Amino acid sequence: MKLVQYLTCIITLYYDNMRLEILIQGKVWIMNMTERQKCLVLLSKNVFTAAGQAPFDGFVAVEGNKIAAVGPRAQADEWVNKATQVLELGDRVITPGFVDVHTFFTGWALLSLGADFSNVKTDVQGVAALKEYEKTAPAGTALFGHNWQPDTFEVTDEALLDNTWPDKPVVVFTADRGNCWMNQAAKTRYGFGPEKCYAEMTWKMIREYLQLPGMKEKYKEYMQMLNERGVTTIKEMTFDTYYGFAGKMEELEKEDALTVRVSMMSQPVGEGINIEHGKAMQKRFTGPFVSFSGYNRMTDRSIPSSMAELIEPYKSHPGMTNTVPVEWDLIEKETHLADENGFRYSLHCQGDGAIRHTVALFDTCQKDENGKLNNRHAITDLEYSNPADLEKFGAMGGITEVYAQIQSLDHKQDVLDMIDTQLGGDRGKNYWNRRKMWDCGLTVTCGTDLPLLLPNIPEAIYCGVGGHFADGGTYNEQNMLTVPEMLTAWTKNGQYNCYNEDRLGTLEAGKLADIAVLDGDVFTMPNEQVKDVKVALTISDGRIVYSAL
Repeated sequence: MKLVQYLTCIITLYYDNMRLEILIQGKVWIMNMTERQKCLVLLSKNVFTAAGQAPFDGFVAVEGNKIAAVGPRAQADEWVNKATQVLELGDRVITPGFVDVHTFFTGWALLSLGADFSNVKTDVQGVAALKEYEKTAPAGTALFGHNWQPDTFEVTDEALLDNTWPDKPVVVFTADRGNCWMNQAAKTRYGFGPEKCYAEMTWKMIREYLQLPGMKEKYKEYMQMLNERGVTTIKEMTFDTYYGFAGKMEELEKEDALTVRVSMMSQPVGEGINIEHGKAMQKRFTGPFVSFSGYNRMTDRSIPSSMAELIEPYKSHPGMTNTVPVEWDLIEKETHLADENGFRYSLHCQGDGAIRHTVALFDTCQKDENGKLNNRHAITDLEYSNPADLEKFGAMGGITEVYAQIQSLDHKQDVLDMIDTQLGGDRGKNYWNRRKMWDCGLTVTCGTDLPLLLPNIPEAIYCGVGGHFADGGTYNEQNMLTVPEMLTAWTKNGQYNCYNEDRLGTLEAGKLADIAVLDGDVFTMPNEQVKDVKVALTISDGRIVYSAL
């Protein structure tokens, strides 16, 4: 047994490759980081239950995989005395586990798929890296690469890739997956090119690489990354029928290897909406970690590209409200089909015109006697919205899925210049209007469009509460949420979005123990400092799956 670290009250030991911690607090407890404790007690000056009360000085007791008790510190002694493990967390914030309601494992996998081009500077070096990868790739499969950097990449022979592999597809993506180096064989087989390599176009390629050896292990890496960020539940977009990968999910759940709960959504790309697939998935997945709840589809695209659908014409394109018409006939047909069969549909909208059209569409779906939607239809992104449409959707009990971190991708002036160029006037006042969404009764939830963004709740507070951009500038602060609201959106509301509100989302006795701990007091510190806060601890189903205490 070797002592490797001593920190005031925590001693970390390694024994037979197993991490153990001894927490000294009058008594000594030894814990196995991967097992559920008979009784685990968390103590903190900031317990945020997401159930409506303000943060308080108290405790959370976990027995097995459930929360046994939550209360003020004065009531903690009974639980501390019988605990098998106690963690004194100071002013760290205890919250329910976080929920990312818009993720793509298929996109995240591309960040590390195939040959690493991080240090590849020429096409000759690139071919050499791909040949090295080919030695371990299954025979007959396509060749892939990641982290290609075209701005510093020298092409000595335009035909080198085609001449080296005339019949085998080769695709190497940039870090943001917005561009790729590929040969003609790949273009022919997969039906896309570097100018259109976004996710909805790459489904034929996804269908192949999901079957590669090691994808199951890569999914475990995916869960570990999410756990390190406090995420314990995701709403995962799965193209079409998920091309057989649902079988891997089933295996992982049976092995009790899942540390992130998954609510799967089917996004039609290679085929239209497949209701029978949805019915089969609901019958297949009834366990505690994997479920299926509905469908997802894009409507319009971005305002900078003039492909968003607006109510009033673009300043940059007088007389035009969009440059690429949305397939509304198809979307309306699919939405009604999903609704009639008891499924929800989430529609991705960026322009206020697309949002208006979608709200009107959802208004024709099934409702109860109070005018609330029977199925939990949602609108994703909502970059630019009209307040009147938010009020109408709120009256229906609608759900919004916002990208609270989106401003972290840009500098303030760049966005203001874009808004002025594309919209003009004072139309920017309706950008990212989460305040209106909240105030008119919409259930505001948070997603990242992962891997567009990786979930980072402190960054979400920095941007979505403070209105900050990457350079520190702020914008439309009157449209932002408060810290408690933002944390509620990431927890309680997210679980409602996933139909989990009866068992998850708040820190209450009887609910499943999915818990996250932030290492700073995000309620009292200046917003400018919140972005530096990290996740200190993540518990999934009663197991500590990540610790940085």
